[in-house]
Amino acid sequence: QVQLVESGGGLVHPGGSLKLTCTASGRAFGSYALAWFRQARGKEREFVAAINWNSERPEYADSVKGRFTITRNNANNTLSLQMRSLKPEDTAVYYCAANMVVVTTTAYDHWGQGTQVTVSS
Repeated sequence: QVQLVESGGGLVHPGGSLKLTCTASGRAFGSYALAWFRQARGKEREFVAAINWNSERPEYADSVKGRFTITRNNANNTLSLQMRSLKPEDTAVYYCAANMVVVTTTAYDHWGQGTQVTVSS
């Protein structure tokens, strides 16, 4: 079992940057695949990025490729999402998720409570 808590959300201007962090507690953090999802108001939750247990071959949604970077630190039980060149359409609640394998659907076993990111001038 793993518990996930997101932090780092806030208000940022278009073109700005923001870094989200997900801190995990529980056993075997290093064995989990981890991901970020987001859900804008009135829309379905969508995949943003994912990373496997040893940080090989991270995956990104086309909409964030080249702007967002997912990283993990297994020693500190943290997952991060560095977001650059933010656009108003990036506005959403961002969730971290954990699973035994990387998938790009919402079929993850564990979820955090979410953190709001608002991109607006």
